Amino acid sequence: MNMRERIEQAAKHTDAGTIREAVAAAKRGDASGQILLTGVMAWVAYSCPGATEAVYDNIASAWLGAGPTPEVPTGLPEAPLEQRFWKKYWEVVQGPPEGYDALTITVAVAALDSEVHADFEAIAEHHARQHPGAAIALTSPIPGHTDIPALASCPENSLGRSLYNMIVENGYDPEVLDREAIALSAKPHALHYLNARILQMHDVWHLAAGYTTHSSNEIAISAFQLAQFGHNYSAMFLAAGMAMATTKEPKAFTVIMQIVTEAWQHGRATPYMMAIEWEQEWNTSLEDIRSKYGIPTYKSVFPPDLLESVENASFLKKVLLGFQLLRYNLQLRQGRLKLATR
Repeated sequence: MNMRERIEQAAKHTDAGTIREAVAAAKRGDASGQILLTGVMAWVAYSCPGATEAVYDNIASAWLGAGPTPEVPTGLPEAPLEQRFWKKYWEVVQGPPEGYDALTITVAVAALDSEVHADFEAIAEHHARQHPGAAIALTSPIPGHTDIPALASCPENSLGRSLYNMIVENGYDPEVLDREAIALSAKPHALHYLNARILQMHDVWHLAAGYTTHSSNEIAISAFQLAQFGHNYSAMFLAAGMAMATTKEPKAFTVIMQIVTEAWQHGRATPYMMAIEWEQEWNTSLEDIRSKYGIPTYKSVFPPDLLESVENASFLKKVLLGFQLLRYNLQLRQGRLKLATR
């Protein structure tokens, strides 16, 4: 059985004890642990979103050495993971010959939504309606688009001006993806609202919660959003990313898992942000917003530009980064890793 087949086989209900054992194995560099974790993350992303909190809590607590360890519920509704889905999934994981950039990987993973079983949408809608961080979706109309030019008139150092500067200076699309291009209006109300609002507020949450726009922090904020709102696309993105690491770059697995679990616990520790009326805070400073709503800033044991540094570094810097990562993996295996302070 090849690695892909083993991941497919692992994409099923897995109890808390087995998850902890898999984490311990993955920390030792054992491929079997990486495969099991990759499989169970795909299971909650594409089959059983109701198990997301329990699965991620157990992974994060075992990886970081502290946190809740609930049993993974049984009897939850699941959508079958058919070979049609797996074929497309592995195409996305393999990626184009030239590789992905931030936009193309987002589009590729979003397209997997059309490959899941027909039962999945109703299961995901039910999960969204039950998630406490997404309660506002039940009573709110679909949000309109942000008035980007109006942000330019906000005071210096305010949320609105910071958002405007981020969008203009980086040439970002204000909502990452076009809502209609990915047919959000065809989804049930809760999923329509949550996906529209998350696309609209993704960069706001970058600013408010302290995530940079570096690659590692884009991975991290997906885990933050998943913890905050049960955001199913974020689960899909993380599952595909872990599969890429496991099958193509296994040495990167521990780094990415560290980033994901740190941000998951950050999202769990942060008061739910979906219900904040962000448009009423455009003129407020980021410091005052964090104080008002009790939003801690994200911290990691890794620098935010780690992945860019590895890709663009000189030979000497790559050697130094390699030694730093070796030390991290040694501390991880020996249980001596000092966690980031929150």
